[in-house]
Amino acid sequence: MEAGHELTCTLQGALGSYFGVQPRGERVRRLALLANVHEGTSFGDLNFLRLVDGRPDVIAHHGALVKNYRSPDFDLLGAVAANTRNCREVLTRMASVGSSALVISGTLFEPREGLGTEPDTPITAYGVSKGLTSDIFRWYAREVGIRMGKFVMPNPFGPLEEERFCRYAYQCWLSGEVATVNFPAYVRDNIHVGLLARAYVRYLEDTAAGTSPHTIGPSGYVETQANFAQRLSREVGTRLGLRCELAYAEHIRFDEPRIRVNATDGAMYVGNWHEERAWDEVAEHVRLSSY
Repeated sequence: MEAGHELTCTLQGALGSYFGVQPRGERVRRLALLANVHEGTSFGDLNFLRLVDGRPDVIAHHGALVKNYRSPDFDLLGAVAANTRNCREVLTRMASVGSSALVISGTLFEPREGLGTEPDTPITAYGVSKGLTSDIFRWYAREVGIRMGKFVMPNPFGPLEEERFCRYAYQCWLSGEVATVNFPAYVRDNIHVGLLARAYVRYLEDTAAGTSPHTIGPSGYVETQANFAQRLSREVGTRLGLRCELAYAEHIRFDEPRIRVNATDGAMYVGNWHEERAWDEVAEHVRLSSY
């Protein structure tokens, strides 16, 4: 909307079913104010195919099965099936009505994405499912003749994020407690969600125009998790007058690749990025939230 585009979004459930689950409910509530929302619609089902017949310029396939994504019981094959449901028919219809492109969201959990140690090693079965999803879409897009782009997500942080380290740290600091960094030696790529969103919109525009690379991976803060935690502590603590203390677990086992980061400078890609303003937004969200 802010960039001047008309946005149509699909939700698998009813709007009201999301509102009691935070922070997802708040994200969906805000989405409904900005977009044409179609409830009870999943990728590849009949309702979705009807939307494709309306000739969207670009279809952005961002949703994926993520339940228990770090669990050994993650439903890998079920995820691939859900992510790619009826994908050949979707792409065929896109070609028939003249839609220009498909953009799928990738992740650094996948093999062969990003930079770092053990680049061919997926992180969790979820990463395997996302890699297979990408391969299937690329195969059918080539067969049907639809332009396809891939936007590889690093680790987003910022207002309304899920229950991960940052939210845990905020809870500790607001309670006057020390936040522990469990895996301080991993080198990861943490990006402010506002910068990520700007890069995503830019990539959709470039893909529709035929000027984008096949794959892009915008990058944020590339550093150890210990250093990112210190950055978070410093930026939030300074703005809110909190001590924001940290402790570090002994990091001995490395079950995941030690380094996995994206390769593209996100701020350089979008231009006109206000880093200080972004940290102001993070701090304001923490101040107003009840963790």
